Amino acid sequence: MLHIPLWRRILIWAVCLAGLLLALPNAFYERVERSNDAEAAIARGLTTDELEAEAALWPSFLPDGLVNLGLDLRGGAHLLAEVQVEEVYAARMEALWPELRDTLAAERETVGFVTREEAPEGELRIRISEAAGAERALELARGLATPVTTLTGAGASDLQISMNGTLLTVQLSEAEKAASDDRTVRQALEIVRRRIDEVGTREPTIIRQGQDRILVQVPGVGSAQEVKDIIGTTAQLTFQPVLTRTTDANAVAPAGAEVLPSLEEEGVYYVLESAPVVTGEELVDAQPSFDQNGLPAVSFRFNPAGARAFGTYTAENVGALFAIVLDDEVISAPQIRQAIPGGSGIIMGSFTVEESTNLAVLLRAGALPAELTFLEERTIGPELGQDSIDAGKLAAIVGGVAVIAVMALSYGLFGWFANIALGINMILLFGALSMLGGTLTLPGIAGIVLTMGMAVDANVLVYERIREEMRTAKGPARAIELGYERALSAIIDANITTLITAGILFFLGSGPVRGFAITLGLGILTSVFTALFVTRVLVVMWYDRRRPKTLRI
Repeated sequence: MLHIPLWRRILIWAVCLAGLLLALPNAFYERVERSNDAEAAIARGLTTDELEAEAALWPSFLPDGLVNLGLDLRGGAHLLAEVQVEEVYAARMEALWPELRDTLAAERETVGFVTREEAPEGELRIRISEAAGAERALELARGLATPVTTLTGAGASDLQISMNGTLLTVQLSEAEKAASDDRTVRQALEIVRRRIDEVGTREPTIIRQGQDRILVQVPGVGSAQEVKDIIGTTAQLTFQPVLTRTTDANAVAPAGAEVLPSLEEEGVYYVLESAPVVTGEELVDAQPSFDQNGLPAVSFRFNPAGARAFGTYTAENVGALFAIVLDDEVISAPQIRQAIPGGSGIIMGSFTVEESTNLAVLLRAGALPAELTFLEERTIGPELGQDSIDAGKLAAIVGGVAVIAVMALSYGLFGWFANIALGINMILLFGALSMLGGTLTLPGIAGIVLTMGMAVDANVLVYERIREEMRTAKGPARAIELGYERALSAIIDANITTLITAGILFFLGSGPVRGFAITLGLGILTSVFTALFVTRVLVVMWYDRRRPKTLRI
């Protein structure tokens, strides 16, 4: 007999109610978005009366998930950046020089004096004074090489070392360059993502393109320059020994040194050792704070390796100047008054509170391993996005009205049951997108419009089957029951094939294609639920109340 247990009815309506609650914030989009942004700012430590008022715009006991609008709907910035991977080669050689120098100097009786000579970027050239020690120098240098840590470069050395007379030349091997390029782009990709996430930008798209390029799409920002301001700064922090201080901008630095300007003192330059003692890579935390004079500053903390190097150097160089360098500018060059073994310190400068906060964010997000060159940048205005939204709304309304009219005219009251289920289906779809934090794009709207037609397709199969069963069954109840049972296999087969296609589009596609696949896949699941369960509950409730002798379908 036609019967649905009470527990199953309660479960079905509970799912519908949950979908309604999850989808509800989208009906108050701007208010909920302002509330969420204020809560995110408060969570980052920015507490003001205005932010607290904004956060109170939406009740905390209600869901606050939204369907985020993609770049083509909301407007925003589109950037394509190229990672300058060659810069890492030079940095690797600079980092290798102190270790190689000390290794060779330990056997000065054999190799003689060691001096560094000018060389192309990414190459290290060292001259020894004793020609008889050339073989030993080559052996010592090769002892610093390590195997390449990739499958393609397995077994190869990371250094290519040669000896020509008394000149030792060191550079990265081709296998290590390939591995370094991949690591550099991966690191840059992660750091860009972390930096953009730090400032609370909604649903950015940050993906790798090709070998050395990164695509960044950020909805809701006013211009591409805003995004460049967030990610374009390299924020490379280093701590370097000071050789001398000068006011000569044209001062020539000796080999292994560089001349950098002071950020605080105009016209002052510092001659520094090029090889840093520690870098931003060893930094594990950075927070805005205040110095002993109550002025804004940034406190920092190193990891164990950085703390050891920092502590050892400060212990051995008490009284010397020690430069804190950010992006090739000396922020500060304090005197080392005592050893700092704990690995913690503070950056003091002419900061405002906002500048110290922004600097802490950049340092905490990490240093970009190489510079980004922006090959393409576009700003998509909100007017264009609004046009897309309006066009999508029009398409959805026209499609929805057409589907409702066809079902009502074709199946009468049962058609209206399907139309009610269609409305519930849309609510469940938006509820699922909100719960997952999905991003809606113009192709995603196309997926929703397609879902409308597919949602009633299952009802068409059921209703046509009921019509057939009415000709042979004993009564309406039996016909309805057999209609749902015997249409089930056809409904499942049809929707599984479409779901497989949506899955392939999601995993192999990118950007808008994935947006279409997500809405299509979720729409399939919600439409099957509403067609097989919601409409059945509606039909059974109607039948229990009316008990008709025949069906008009």
